[in-house]
Amino acid sequence: MSQSPLNFRDQLPSITQDGNKRQWMYPKLIKGKLYRYRSAVSYFFLGLLFAAPFLKLNGEQLVLLNVLERKFVFFGVIFWPQDFYLFVLALLTFMVFIVLFTVVFGRVFCGWACPQTIFMEMVFRKIETWIEGDSKKQKLLDQAPVSAEKFFKKLIKHFLFLTISFLIANIFLSYLIGSDTLLKIITEPVSQHISGFIAISVFTFVFYLVFSRMRELVCTVACPYGRLQGVLLDNKTILVAYDYQRGEPRGKINKAEQSAKGDCTDCGLCVQVCPTGIDIRNGTQLECVNCTACIDACDMVMEKTGRPLRLIGFKSEDEIASATPFKLNRRIYAYAAVLFVLTTVLSVLLFSRSDIKTTILRAGGTLYQLREKEAEVSNLYNVEMVNKTTRAIDFKLKADDPAIRIQYIQQETKIGPGASTRMTFFVIMPQNHVNSYKSKITFSLMAEGKTADRFETTFIAPIND
Repeated sequence: MSQSPLNFRDQLPSITQDGNKRQWMYPKLIKGKLYRYRSAVSYFFLGLLFAAPFLKLNGEQLVLLNVLERKFVFFGVIFWPQDFYLFVLALLTFMVFIVLFTVVFGRVFCGWACPQTIFMEMVFRKIETWIEGDSKKQKLLDQAPVSAEKFFKKLIKHFLFLTISFLIANIFLSYLIGSDTLLKIITEPVSQHISGFIAISVFTFVFYLVFSRMRELVCTVACPYGRLQGVLLDNKTILVAYDYQRGEPRGKINKAEQSAKGDCTDCGLCVQVCPTGIDIRNGTQLECVNCTACIDACDMVMEKTGRPLRLIGFKSEDEIASATPFKLNRRIYAYAAVLFVLTTVLSVLLFSRSDIKTTILRAGGTLYQLREKEAEVSNLYNVEMVNKTTRAIDFKLKADDPAIRIQYIQQETKIGPGASTRMTFFVIMPQNHVNSYKSKITFSLMAEGKTADRFETTFIAPIND
């Protein structure tokens, strides 16, 4: 495929040659066209990430994943434990979408939308460059003996890292417990929120460790998504790749002599800018997060040498090997079909979801009761209603059959926001109205002048001779 060493997979870029020490990464920063696009996308996601917990829609936080209270909110719509099947279906749909996206475009999400990459490259790395200088100066500073200048720079850097990690921890916690609860933890005495203070401290330490020490190891070692590449990618996947057909044999440019060398000048700039330290010319690798830094670096060299751009670019292996343009294949169609079915089912369930969930069951250990004096037969039922909205709802039950009447033993007329209520009542039917031993009866739950939910149950009665 290329003239690179065939044993490149035997050595991790993050480990020294002897395997006893970590190889620290000092990626060079080149602000090319794709870097500017990625910066704009990153700042948009950063703004959305920090703003979402404090934006309200229908009186609720824009996004909330409160596992402790089993309350999930997405764009003002609340999902309770009774909607768990919707949550599972939505999660499954999202996973299929990720699979389809990865099959077509590789690991672009990691380089352009992953919070780990955005914070590392657009926040922490920029702070590090601002304090310690470019990649060469950072390396020299780390290798230099301890001095007042080195101590001061490291102190300022890690203080800012801790401060931003603390801020990220608070934002992260606001997605789990809600921004209102978080504000209480911040404004009220620590003694009243010991557990909340401990949670913020733990998250702060974790984020600080991730962005100050682990860095690219999160992407190359800890992240399970990167491990899926070997299963999901194929020769037709579009990803950041080196065009070895055009670039090989690589070598320095010598204007004094004509040579049969390829377009790659073997400058090594694509390796110097890589945040995970790989050589993209060796082919697709687990460590590549598709950040496109190598594309900007290579384009800069190609432009200076008067050669066509995109020696490194978004290409598939088939496109490089045989100049075959990208085409949808059966695998993509299959994933797309599954995604379409899941999306359709999820959409139908979401749009048909009622504000009140009603469950009705016949009282345990009971059959029917004959009321010979009134020539009626009755069944005893228990009903539970869950209000899925953020407001209190006044309601009443109504049998669809006008011949049926309801006699309450325990009656409620109002359900609080996010609350549930139970009622017990008799359903009474005239004996001359009974046509079978078991018959279906339907009820409507009326709220705010309209039908909020419909449910049915079985009515048992002796057949009228």
